[in-house]
Amino acid sequence: MQTILVATDLSPRSDRAVRRALLLARASGASLSLVHVVDDDQPRAVIEAECAAAERILADQARSLQEIDGVECAHHITTGDAFAGILQVVREGGYPLLVLGPHRRQLLRDVFVGTTAERVIRACAAPVLMANAVPAAPYRHALAAVDFSDSAMHALDVVSRIAALSKVPITIGHAFDAPETGLMKRAAVAAADIDLHVGEVKRDVTAELHARLAKMPVEPAQIITRLAQASTAAAIQAMAREVGADLVIVGTRGRTGLAKALLGSVAEAVLRNAECDVLAIPPMADTVSG
Repeated sequence: MQTILVATDLSPRSDRAVRRALLLARASGASLSLVHVVDDDQPRAVIEAECAAAERILADQARSLQEIDGVECAHHITTGDAFAGILQVVREGGYPLLVLGPHRRQLLRDVFVGTTAERVIRACAAPVLMANAVPAAPYRHALAAVDFSDSAMHALDVVSRIAALSKVPITIGHAFDAPETGLMKRAAVAAADIDLHVGEVKRDVTAELHARLAKMPVEPAQIITRLAQASTAAAIQAMAREVGADLVIVGTRGRTGLAKALLGSVAEAVLRNAECDVLAIPPMADTVSG
C-alpha cells in the first residue's frame, strides 16, 4: 500500500490538503503521513515548545483520521527550513505524492515565486498536488495540459495511472500559438482569412496531438485544443472552465542547467492563479496514489 505525504503548517489552509489527501487515500486504498517543519532559526526553548505543541496537534489529527475516517495515518515533526525539511522527508520516505495547501494570497500583491510551495514544487522529485479548493467530494473531472515536449509526454504516463487509480475522467488539453496572426492583423488581412488560418493551425495541431496520444497509455475522455490568445496559462484555465475540471494537471520543466532554477512560466502561472486544485508533475515523476 502506498502512502500519501501531506505537508501542513497547522493553518486552516493546510486543512484543505489533509481533507483532499483523505479523499485520495479512500479512493486508492493508500495510507497518509503528515509532516510539519518547525523553524530552527529561533531559541532552543521556543523550538522545543513548538515541537511539543505540533506533536500534540498532529497526533490528535492522525488518531482522528484513523479512528473516525478509517485511514491509516502516521505523522512526523522535523526542524529546519520548511522547504528543505519537506524535501528531505519526501526523499527519505520515497513518497509517490506530496499534498500541499494553497499558497498564501495577498489582497494587493499575489506572490507565488519564492514561496515555500513554489520552491518545493520546483525541486521535488515526486508529483505535488496543491489543494486550492475546499474538498467536498472526489474529483469529478481533470484537465491534463500538455505540449509536445518530452517532459509533457512523459507526464501522460503518470496521468494514465491517475485515471486508473482515481477513476476520474481526464481531458487532454493543448494551448497552441499562431504567431502569424499578429503579422496578418498589421497587414490588414481580413478577419475571415485570419480565422481561416487559425482553423488550419488548429487542425494540424489537433492531428499531431491525436497521433502522439495514440502511442501513449492514456485514454482521455476528450481532447481539446485552444488558441493561446493572451497566454498559455490563461488558455489552460479557460479549457478547465470549459470542461468543468476541478483538477488541472501540468508538467514542470526539466532539471538541468537554467531549467533547474525555474519552475516554468506556464506551470508557475497556473499554480499562482488557479482556483481549482493543481497537480504538478516533474519530468521523471513516479506514479501517484489516486
